[in-house]
Amino acid sequence: MRAATIRDGEVVVADHPDPEPGAGEVLVRVAAAALNGADLLQRKGRYPAPPGSPADIPGLELAGTVAATGPGATRFAEGDRVMGIVGGGGQGELAVVHERQLMPVPGGLELVEAGGLPEVFTTAHDAIFSQAGLRPGERLLVHGAAGGVGTAAIQLARRAGATVTATVRNPDLRDAVGALGATEVLEPEGFEAHGPFDVILELVGAPNLGANVKALNTGGRIAVIGVGAGAKGELNLVALMGKRGAIMGSTLRARPLEEKALTARRMETEVLPGFADGSLRVPVAAAFGLDEVAAAYERFAAGGKLGKIILTM
Repeated sequence: MRAATIRDGEVVVADHPDPEPGAGEVLVRVAAAALNGADLLQRKGRYPAPPGSPADIPGLELAGTVAATGPGATRFAEGDRVMGIVGGGGQGELAVVHERQLMPVPGGLELVEAGGLPEVFTTAHDAIFSQAGLRPGERLLVHGAAGGVGTAAIQLARRAGATVTATVRNPDLRDAVGALGATEVLEPEGFEAHGPFDVILELVGAPNLGANVKALNTGGRIAVIGVGAGAKGELNLVALMGKRGAIMGSTLRARPLEEKALTARRMETEVLPGFADGSLRVPVAAAFGLDEVAAAYERFAAGGKLGKIILTM
């Protein structure tokens, strides 16, 4: 098979042996796989794939059709449309995924869109609901809201009955972010004046830490899942104590199979119906063929986009 491959800090297309599914695993013929921030870090050698995942093929999410099943895999049959998160290896023509990590692609959703769904919607749903406990009627603040996880979080929170405020640096994208369900779309500077917020989804990093605490409601929660602008900052613990606030951090990639399977089942019951009824969607900023993988990574790294960058196979 051919796959996006990390070579000396660059991503090129190279040939690899076809993977074979083991016990409980599914061989997926990949139709589409999205790019994520973790792929850029892996390209730089700063975010290695977990044990058992291809070390040199990036890609944390994919969608395609079942090409074959391994011993004991019974959830899906050959030809079924499936999607899911993987520890790596998503950006190739074939990928092996445990059947418990896979989800069915909702009817009416194109595979190109489905390739950009699992990682960001699972990450957003886990962070704001499972981790931060967002409830109907509460106020959510999403930083870096024009990216994949941000656009997913806005839609999920709106659908659950929360009110959403978003920060977006690029003024050209603010109207589009608002159309996804954010009632306020702000420039990042001075956002704390628009609080208090019950939950803050931090996708930017440490520079927001102090203002986040100021903007927090009593009993509020800050969920940190992105640190692209910096990982270290100063925290006023007295201010956090006064708010009776909580700060939590989370990643998906290194979780064991049992925990990833649990997030997939929650997605199936709580999120995928929204794609079936049209209340949720995957904004796609651009799609590139596999042979254009270098251009896809360049476009992703440039920023200033709304939604996902997709590789099609």
